[in-house]
Amino acid sequence: MEMMNIGQAAKISGVSAKMIRHYEAVGLVPAPERTDAGYRQYSQRDVHTLRFIRHARDLGFSILQISDLVGLWQNRRRPSRSVKALAEAHIQALEEKAQELLAMKATLEHLAHCCNGDDRPDCPILESLSADSDEAPTKRRFREPRGRGSAMGGELLR
Repeated sequence: MEMMNIGQAAKISGVSAKMIRHYEAVGLVPAPERTDAGYRQYSQRDVHTLRFIRHARDLGFSILQISDLVGLWQNRRRPSRSVKALAEAHIQALEEKAQELLAMKATLEHLAHCCNGDDRPDCPILESLSADSDEAPTKRRFREPRGRGSAMGGELLR
């Protein structure tokens, strides 16, 4: 079996050398063999595992989830229901995150709409960000902008 250094493994797997060292440090991948001079040596199997990890990261799985996935992947006697349960839990988390992102987008769109964007200093976007409230900007309500002659583009309703 041909061994390769960390740079070669990084290039082939698509995972940076820095991330490979990190994955090793957190126990996601086992410590590789080393040369007499102390250089890491990786096998094709190691590179295959790194690709698996990269694909899981591309899907947004956390390091802990990937650790579970790697364990399930390497256990040929695992029940597929365990893998499916992990994937479905991640789908639910992604759905919640997507809803949060859409709420943030809607709030920013509304704030941008309420801002006159002129030469005056009044800005509902900055007012919202600096509000003395623990309430998140996405939970606040805003008045529609007044005419162009007004001093304010939109007002925060408390």
